[in-house]
Amino acid sequence: MKIESLTLSENQMVQNTIITKIRDLINYKNLEPGDKLPSERMLSDKFEVSRSNVRDAIQKLEFFGLLKSIPQSGTFVANIGVIAMNGMIDDILGLKAPDFKTLVETRILLELKTVRLAALRRTEEDLEAIKAALDAYEDKVLLGKEAVQEDLLFHLAIAKACGNSTMNMFMLTITPQIIMNFEKYHVCDKGRAIVGIQEHKEIYDAIKKQDTVLAKQKMKDHFSVLYQYCYNIT
Repeated sequence: MKIESLTLSENQMVQNTIITKIRDLINYKNLEPGDKLPSERMLSDKFEVSRSNVRDAIQKLEFFGLLKSIPQSGTFVANIGVIAMNGMIDDILGLKAPDFKTLVETRILLELKTVRLAALRRTEEDLEAIKAALDAYEDKVLLGKEAVQEDLLFHLAIAKACGNSTMNMFMLTITPQIIMNFEKYHVCDKGRAIVGIQEHKEIYDAIKKQDTVLAKQKMKDHFSVLYQYCYNIT
């Protein structure tokens, strides 16, 4: 019987089982680097799981570069040696869901890089997008409303302006989880959100002036309270 309805934890276990079985197909020479993966339906029948579980497992391996989907052609095993692939899959299977602290640390590390690059590479179009996000945040805060999503859209606009698609992708990947955690822990109170308006403006001004040093420093200042909060979570 195929598994159709699972909890988050159970789904993770099924995904890992599927990934392990795909690895076994490669190790037993049923699949070689560059070979086409069997269809989702075939893998679903072979592994006795739902197609959605197979799809999730494939997408996870795609994210880490071990599989590659080509439209209208199928999904293929990456041209990576078996030893390296086994090591990477072991690491993937050992991954744990990120907690709030690690998400915030990752965000800070990324943004100290992206803001500097944004100041260096920003276009007029980028500035307009950052300013629009800044204004949306300010409007929401001054109305006394929660502006977590507007805050993160401001930072995503900066990430896009940095001109590094990989960093932008990482920011897009962690943003939904950060939004959920901010709402859960009520990180930004009203007073802090109002201070954030001025901090956002200073970051924007530094990017506009293309002052990379100042932009990085203003971003550091902006994150100081958030970083401290992260370490004080009980």
